[in-house]
Parts: sequence; structure tokens; C-alpha cells
Amino acid sequence: MKKILIVEAKLHLREWPFMLFTIGLPVGLLVVLGLSIPMMTKVGNAGDRPVDTQMPSMMTLLALLVLACNVVPAVLTTYREQGVLKRMSTTPVHPARLLGVQLLINLAVGAVSTTILIVVGALVFDSPAPRQWVGFVLVFLLGSAALMAIGLVIAALAPNGKAAPGIGSVAMFPLMFLGGMWVPRDVMPEGLRAVSDYSVAGPFAQALKDTWAGQAPQLLHLAVVAAGLLIFGGLAVRLFRWE
Repeated sequence: MKKILIVEAKLHLREWPFMLFTIGLPVGLLVVLGLSIPMMTKVGNAGDRPVDTQMPSMMTLLALLVLACNVVPAVLTTYREQGVLKRMSTTPVHPARLLGVQLLINLAVGAVSTTILIVVGALVFDSPAPRQWVGFVLVFLLGSAALMAIGLVIAALAPNGKAAPGIGSVAMFPLMFLGGMWVPRDVMPEGLRAVSDYSVAGPFAQALKDTWAGQAPQLLHLAVVAAGLLIFGGLAVRLFRWE
């Protein structure tokens, strides 16, 4: 698995322009929206500003969804079309190892994007880093893995590389909505909020926001995200196709 990880990391580094876009998009949006919308820097009833908790958690979710729903499926479906996976099938490499490597690499990219997001937020808006660091790291790792598992399922179902981005977008935009990207979860109608609570993206986004604000993540949110990881991770391994 170590050799596969090294090779895949090098291949991803060759695609640095797209990786730069993936990392820079949420950071750029944070800065642009934070500077252009006055309410983003106004202190709310909870004693913090949207740019301190709500915006960073949403931008983190955005970066991870782009990786999960676009990058992961595109890479694996391209490998399948080019016959890379077929050649690997003749080796002792188990599908779970290849999928695990993709998860780890994109998790690392997401971590870099989030770190830059925290630093830029502090420099531009004097925003604090996540106040509940232990909880934040736990939520980030668990939620990122669950979203990447969704991406692996998309990669398994996509018939070819051209279809993968379309299928990924069909999954990504509803997850963005349910995560509170357009309508904050706090003001969602009760029925929609209930759907969001069990969508993986919703509990993940809420747990990120809570830990950013210094609160412990809710056990229900962690349980839903963990269940998503187990379900989609299992499906990804079961549905995996070499060719």
C-alpha cells in the first residue's frame, strides 16, 4: 500500500493546477464574501460573527465535496478507461487498498485547504481557529472520510470518465444544500431540517460549526456521519469494478 500511496501522490501532484483551484476556491470565497457582505462580519446573537464559524465550516464542506464528488470519481473512472485498473487486477492488490489510498490522498488535500482557510481567516478577519481542537480534528477526519466514501461509490457507478463529473454534480449540489450552503440549517423548515440531519453533509457541517465555536460535537451528528462512512465505504468496496 505504501508504494501505491507514493505513486498516486506523485500523479496527483502533476495535476497541481486543478489541486490549486480546489484548495483556493473555498479560501477565495471566504475572503470575497466576507469582505463584500456586511452581515458576515457583524456579531450575532450567539456572540460571534458568521465569518468566524458559519463561513469557515461551509467553505470546508465545499472543498471536501468538490474533492469527493468530482476529483475522486474522475480519477478512478479515468484509470478504468485507460486500463490501469485492469492491469492492477492481475496483481495481489485488493480493491480496498486502492480505494483507501484515494481516500488518504484527498483527505490530505482537504486538510491543506482547511489549514489555509484557518490561516487566511485569522489574517484577514481576525477569526479564531477552531476553539474545540480535539473535537474539530475528530469531526474533520470522520466527515471527510464519509464524503470521500460517497465519491468512491460514484466512481464505482459511473460508466465512464465523461459521465463521472455529471453524476458527481448531481450528488454534490443536494449535499451542499442540505449542508446549509444556501439556506442556513438554523432557518431551515422543520421537515427539511430533519432530512438534513440524516444526510451526512448536514450533521458534518453542524459539527464543524459547533467545534469552531468551541462546543463539543453532538453524539447524534457523529453517529450519523460514522454510519455514512460505514455504509458508503462498504458499498464502494462491494461495487468496485476493475474494468
